[in-house]
Amino acid sequence: MARQARQWRVGAAGIAVLGLTLTACGGAKVGDSSSEAGGSGSTGKCGTFNLAVNPWVGYEANAAVIAYVAEKDLGCKVTKKNLKEEIAWQGFGTGEVDAVVENWGHDDLKKKYITDQKTAVDAGPTGNEGLIGWYVPPWLVKAHPDILDWHNLNKYAAEFKTSESGGKGQLLDGDPSFVTNDEALVKNLTLDYKVVYAGSETALIQAFRKAEKNKEWVIGYFYEPQWFMSEVPLEKVELPDYKEGCDTDTEKVACDYPVYKLDKIVSAKFAGSGSPAYDLVKNFNWTNDDQNAVAKYIAEDKMTAEAAAKKWVEANRDKVDAWLQ
Repeated sequence: MARQARQWRVGAAGIAVLGLTLTACGGAKVGDSSSEAGGSGSTGKCGTFNLAVNPWVGYEANAAVIAYVAEKDLGCKVTKKNLKEEIAWQGFGTGEVDAVVENWGHDDLKKKYITDQKTAVDAGPTGNEGLIGWYVPPWLVKAHPDILDWHNLNKYAAEFKTSESGGKGQLLDGDPSFVTNDEALVKNLTLDYKVVYAGSETALIQAFRKAEKNKEWVIGYFYEPQWFMSEVPLEKVELPDYKEGCDTDTEKVACDYPVYKLDKIVSAKFAGSGSPAYDLVKNFNWTNDDQNAVAKYIAEDKMTAEAAAKKWVEANRDKVDAWLQ
């Protein structure tokens, strides 16, 4: 998530051509056809539905519910593929990915795959609004209310120092493959901080949880919707206001992140296939609260994706029926 939202490091992803040798998150590979959705519905009219799963739990929640409904209501054979964002989009042209069901902006990828290559199409909003920024634990705001103004961050830089931050304050980011604007922001706002990667969404959450419990100094990248906010209501630091185009040059970014209207992207072939799974994806729409509920079932309550989806679907059958119209 980041420059265009939760975007991934284009250079690091290689961005090698999509192929069988590319390892996906969790050890899966593009081209791996093993089904992970659960259930045993017959393929019927729907056939096989290749669903990308990007590695954060909010996305997993979307994918879990869509996969469950596709199998139980439409008789699809759902093949989940654990892939980072850029790699998943490459799969549209090969037929290995039918749908990405939580896209955070990515104007660059939309231009490449929708406008130029015409291998993908926009399938409409998910209903979720995405927010990215720098957050601190609640105890810190109570003790130092002025910390929510970025102008005061250098005043507290020494408090955020760690063994990894090289004598500067530590700004904690998540997965090292996320592309964020944070390094540019630190530089362009002349902040005495160094970006350090926690390694994953889970590690980032644990750092904030521990900081609140033990009254430790942590400032880091975070985002909404995110179920963890109901456990520890992190507070967002006010960076310079976002204005249209202020993040166009990623080297010169000195503004906050925008509010993202999250959407779904599907392969052009899938959109024209007549598959009822495409109609389901296109009609899928829910709220941040809906997503947070399912994400919590998965991340905190340790339910399987299928069990989490089943619980939500049974409690929200009216919403599901609307998607199936």
